[in-house]
Amino acid sequence: MELIRGLHNLRPRHLGCVATIGAFDGVHLGHQAVIRHLLDKAREFKLPSLIIVFEPLPREYFSPLQAPARIMSFREKVMALAELGVDRVLRIRFNEQLRGMSAQRFIDDIFVAGLGVRYVVLGDDFRFGAGRQGDVAFIQREGKRHGYDAGPTPTLEIAGERVSSTRIREALERADFAEAEALLGRPYSISGRVIYGRQLGRSIGVPTANLELRRLRSPLSGVFAVEVSGAGLAGVQGVANVGVRPTVNDSIKANLEVHLLDREVQLYGRHIEVTFRSKLRDERKFDSVAALREQIGRDIEAARDWFARAGTR
Repeated sequence: MELIRGLHNLRPRHLGCVATIGAFDGVHLGHQAVIRHLLDKAREFKLPSLIIVFEPLPREYFSPLQAPARIMSFREKVMALAELGVDRVLRIRFNEQLRGMSAQRFIDDIFVAGLGVRYVVLGDDFRFGAGRQGDVAFIQREGKRHGYDAGPTPTLEIAGERVSSTRIREALERADFAEAEALLGRPYSISGRVIYGRQLGRSIGVPTANLELRRLRSPLSGVFAVEVSGAGLAGVQGVANVGVRPTVNDSIKANLEVHLLDREVQLYGRHIEVTFRSKLRDERKFDSVAALREQIGRDIEAARDWFARAGTR
């Protein structure tokens, strides 16, 4: 899959495609329905499939601290789209210029002049442009003028409710991993590169792998029983903390650190995937590192107990 990093990197060879646009946070089953529609139309027109995404997401640009937590990082999103068979992703930087761009100019400059779209696939609730002027009907009307077609993808519902990123965030906040999996079509996981941390875990006898979350906030917070894959591992049991580490760190930026049960592996610089299975407790601040160490011991035993019970179901 080709990642086009910005409108300035569009070339004449990119003219002619079937395109869609959206946040695609989570690449959940609703998104996958849109992508299937996209790929079907791309095959019909014998053209590349292309997805337009914004970075940062508009709500992150307007209110970074109040914006919804990302279900996945940009890298995870691109990897998920590639796995589904998308040919190209166009990443457009969301800034003041784009914020003020009218829906009309967006179509003229990007859909038509930049991409030469032949068909536009849309979610049925999609809106775009300054003041959210553009909707499905507007894009279809403009298509008649510019010579492209456009059509919405029907909303996907599960258990009588629309599949949405908001619904998944709510499930993750409740640590309802069964519902999150039903909406995502896969277990919820976070992947990233292991970086050097403060080495506190190693100093107290509980080495941890620290991941770059590549997002300001996480949809999860607390201590969890997890499984770790990647870097030669496959479903290795562990216990993970997701949060701001209040006992040792005053940062507001979320961190993920995971301790492998009964195994110590050199993971620095490697990419791993942490799959969340059960929440053990909320994150909290301890009076001392000694108290934290004692609680970590209890967390490890709680994770062992959960995996033992899960294995007998």
